[in-house]
Amino acid sequence: MINGNDLRNAIISGANNIAGHKTQVDELNIFPVPDGDTGTNMSMTMTAGLKELVKSDGGTVGAVAHTAASALLRGARGNSGVILSLLFRGFSKGLEGLEAASGSDLANALDMGVEAAYKAVMKPTEGTILTVSRVACEKGKAAAEIDDDVVYVWSAICKGAAEALEETPELLPVLKKAGVVDAGGKGLCYIFDGMMSVFKDGVVVASDAAEPAAEAGRDDFFRNAAAEFDQVINFTYCTEFIVGRDAGCAKEPQELRAYLEGIGDCVVVVDDDEIIKVHVHTEDPGNALQAGLTFGQLLTVKIENMKEQHRLAAEANEEAKAKAKKELERVEPAEEIGFVAVAAGEGLETLFTDLGCAQVVSGGQTMNPSTNDIVAAVLATPAKNVLVLPNNKNIIMAAEQAIPLVTDRKVIVLPTRTVPQGLSAMLAYDPDMSIEQNTITMMKAAGNVATGQVTFAARDSEFGGHKIKEGDILGLENGKLTLIEKDIVHTCSKLTRSMVSRTTSFITIIYGAEVTEEQANDAYNRIKNKISSDIEVTLVNGGQPVYYFMVSVE
Repeated sequence: MINGNDLRNAIISGANNIAGHKTQVDELNIFPVPDGDTGTNMSMTMTAGLKELVKSDGGTVGAVAHTAASALLRGARGNSGVILSLLFRGFSKGLEGLEAASGSDLANALDMGVEAAYKAVMKPTEGTILTVSRVACEKGKAAAEIDDDVVYVWSAICKGAAEALEETPELLPVLKKAGVVDAGGKGLCYIFDGMMSVFKDGVVVASDAAEPAAEAGRDDFFRNAAAEFDQVINFTYCTEFIVGRDAGCAKEPQELRAYLEGIGDCVVVVDDDEIIKVHVHTEDPGNALQAGLTFGQLLTVKIENMKEQHRLAAEANEEAKAKAKKELERVEPAEEIGFVAVAAGEGLETLFTDLGCAQVVSGGQTMNPSTNDIVAAVLATPAKNVLVLPNNKNIIMAAEQAIPLVTDRKVIVLPTRTVPQGLSAMLAYDPDMSIEQNTITMMKAAGNVATGQVTFAARDSEFGGHKIKEGDILGLENGKLTLIEKDIVHTCSKLTRSMVSRTTSFITIIYGAEVTEEQANDAYNRIKNKISSDIEVTLVNGGQPVYYFMVSVE
């Protein structure tokens, strides 16, 4: 049997484990377009639960599960994060009212989570996190019939998850072609394994158990010094360096650690056969570097004044909090209807505001807002009926999770999948029509929009029979990769012209933050000169990240 404190530590351990391996999970994403990566979204979702659990003193198994599930739901980011939160919400319901839990209790609770996750997905796809969770649950329930011991059952769950993960390429051809397993399923395995560490050995996976040094980028090894403190800083200088080990040096890295602990704190020394990575807070960074030099050559050095960084970070944080508090203050639902949109980029935020959105949640492809972000925006909208436009397929589920969390006004999610769809929907709004009529009309308008996007390849990959190199310019039509080019203006022009049909009346070209005005005008002129003069073409500075151009064809 496990008690509430055991479960609390297990969930924290699971959160730490996915956080330490999120980059490895991110790299399993097969589509080359930069996005809100699976590992990052799952880690951020679990971290929301971790933060609440750290504040609590445990309690019963049921209470701990409820605390975690509630926080995960509000902090869910991206589809993978939402599915993860649903697994834990069902898990929580299965443990409701229990002081302690047996192996069969955990397996049955997970079964409720799997059921909730499957029900939430309109068209469940096998070969994903859903399959991994389902098979893990089945193995766990079968094990519970043999032995009700928690370790025995959870071990079967972890083994079942791992076996199901290895089978995902057989269920999804796109995974098999790319030679990878499902990213969401892999993330779930890390979470289950982190929980197992507590159930079996009583050990919480450390929060700084990041990816092994050989796998993690050097810049990711150390955390930013400014974020590490919110009270007293005992030593001024955060000193970080990497030493290329001298083959003739017989000294052990533990000697360096012992010396550094005598001149500072927060000492981290990690080594392999070739390098030694060092992190220390000290008043004498020069002495730390000199000690490192006795082991070999310095490859990289970074020294930061933490007191100055902390002062600047604290000022910026207070300004951000004051701004957020002012912008997202809860208001009474006085008006009949209001709108909340999700968009990134100053130009797009202004555009949606001008079209009537009371709140624009900052977010999009690479930074999916959480359910809690959307709830806050809804509560800051002074309307009895709030229509939410996610404007991204990976944000729709998070938006829908906000519906039951808002009780003093009605939330309606219009499942817009792109920014052009959202803009078209807002333009179709008619204040003289009922909410029901507007919902139908706005979604019909969104459905009549074809969306073109010009972005870059975030990684080398092979997709749709095409070999793609990192940095290639990609053209997407309604989310499908259609062009691989080298120039953003040429790609925008070629993509737009391929989307035009006899029924096209309007084209809107929205250029992003990385596009100059000269490039935008060049794209506009090329398109204008190659299409019918009857088609109205508009150029808008959206200021969005990731996408050089977004094109709306109606």
